[in-house]
Amino acid sequence: MIISKEALVDLQEKYEKVKKLIEEDSKLDPESEPYLSKYAARNILISMNANLENMLRQNSQDSSDHIKLLGMIATVQLLLGIVSIDTEELSVGEKHLTKCQELIEGNQTKPELAFVTLHMYNQLGILWSKRESEVAQKYLEKSESFYFTIKDLNVIPIDPNDLFDNNLESYNEQSENIRFEKGYTLTLFYLAQIHGSLGNALRSSVYCHNTLKRQLEYDDYESIDWALNSATLSQFFMQKHGFKQARHHLAASNYILDKHFEKLNEEENQESEEHQAKLETYKHRSADVARCWLKYGLMLLTSSKERLLKHIENIDAEVNDCDSSTDLSTMILDESDKIKSEDIQNLFFPSLDLKSYEEKITDQFLLTFDDAKQVFLIVQTWINQARSYYTIDTLASDYIEIVQDESQSYDSLVFYEENPDNQAKLYKRAADALENVVKQINPTYYLHHCRQIWFRLGQIYSDMIDIKSDKLKETTGRPSPVALTKINTLTQKSITHFQAFIDSFMNPKKEMPKVIEEDFQKPFLQAYFHIGALNGRFITLDKKRQLENSTAALEAYKKVADYCKENPKAEELIPAEMGIIKEMLQLLPIKLMKLRHEVQQSS
Repeated sequence: MIISKEALVDLQEKYEKVKKLIEEDSKLDPESEPYLSKYAARNILISMNANLENMLRQNSQDSSDHIKLLGMIATVQLLLGIVSIDTEELSVGEKHLTKCQELIEGNQTKPELAFVTLHMYNQLGILWSKRESEVAQKYLEKSESFYFTIKDLNVIPIDPNDLFDNNLESYNEQSENIRFEKGYTLTLFYLAQIHGSLGNALRSSVYCHNTLKRQLEYDDYESIDWALNSATLSQFFMQKHGFKQARHHLAASNYILDKHFEKLNEEENQESEEHQAKLETYKHRSADVARCWLKYGLMLLTSSKERLLKHIENIDAEVNDCDSSTDLSTMILDESDKIKSEDIQNLFFPSLDLKSYEEKITDQFLLTFDDAKQVFLIVQTWINQARSYYTIDTLASDYIEIVQDESQSYDSLVFYEENPDNQAKLYKRAADALENVVKQINPTYYLHHCRQIWFRLGQIYSDMIDIKSDKLKETTGRPSPVALTKINTLTQKSITHFQAFIDSFMNPKKEMPKVIEEDFQKPFLQAYFHIGALNGRFITLDKKRQLENSTAALEAYKKVADYCKENPKAEELIPAEMGIIKEMLQLLPIKLMKLRHEVQQSS
């Protein structure tokens, strides 16, 4: 029996209706009935399935329409499975996908069934990702393997849209192939997500890159999303010290954003709300990419510092294991990653000319102050670009984080600066940036950020004291009152900020809890330790003041000791500090007795 033209027209109309319901109408469903359109699509699909199964029963397996009918029924079962997954009916979805699998068994490589086979494996992967990631991985790997089988056989899969078309003979092989390729791109995207959920970060990153690469190749991407995904991937690469790959992906992000901006400028009616919305999105996401560049610069400064310190530590060792590579392709792969070396070597976009973008900043470790300064200066441009969009009045949390990054950029440059006076100036700028922002925000709403800033300000002022004190020791003559006052002022500022950090843990009744949140226990105890040490750094000849300072130091050390007595495991967080604290708890009472005696004698 040959399928009648009337039957095909009816099926085509229903298929087109189903597509519209799923792809378009469902986006407009009311919140009270979020699956209204998909339920309607399901009803039509059930009707189509009944008609198609009846046709299949009336056709012999040798008929010319048999495989086509199988492809149409399999497509209907696939769509029923997708609808069920979307409406959170996983068991029903699994039944439809299993039925689809049974229908095509043994004929998967037929042009009429290849497309639906690839998407069936993809959907089974999606379904099982909501249950068991390992099972999802197996289905997606079947999809990946099936894709290469089809390519090896040189089969041109027929898109379901054409299966339900009256004029199948007129289909375009090139467009069919592109649709199939896009289906495989989705496979790679899903594999990236699954490996990410399984903790296989490196494999996930390779799949992410290949997804982005194929989206470029088949012009199957939305510019803003693509740029953000590439920039986000760069952050993983730089964490692995793959600055070469990280820079490349950030450069690609800017390249795509610039092309997108060019298209925006070519649009007509630029005063329309739609155009303005697109422009706003562009500005927003450009600021986000600038923040990713900013993180890249900071990571390069920090990693270079750590590498140089490691080199100094190992300078006398027979073997120097200080890694000098910033290219992931040179890394030694772990067999458990199951990644081929060529996968790592191909983490680039050969279709994009990114030279001008990449030349703006190095991808090599920094060695000198001049190297670091160049990175520091370009980091400032990204800070300004990000801050031009994120303001304290509109997006305060993001603005605060950018200011914290700005402060860190000054901190990072200190290591490379050899002049103590210049080091102090850099610390001063780092402190000023944080002081300015912490004065503008309400701790009630931004407590987490305030805690970070208070603690960091305490550290910065303490570091500045070290510089001023070292300079004082080098002075041959009598130190100036100005120099002494400066050290005392810095000491008081450091104590004030560490105390503000500590006080932030008090409850509304101004009582300190017996146990501090686990994430904050270590800095909480370190803040008390710093206050104890800082009280011993005041420079004064006044015995009463010395007595007050030593008493405050002893109280701070006791706070740490008492907390660790109540919470013994906390002592493991600060082993170095506890050694000093125990010593000071023995020495300070003796010093206090002596000072009290001297104060009594002088009065």
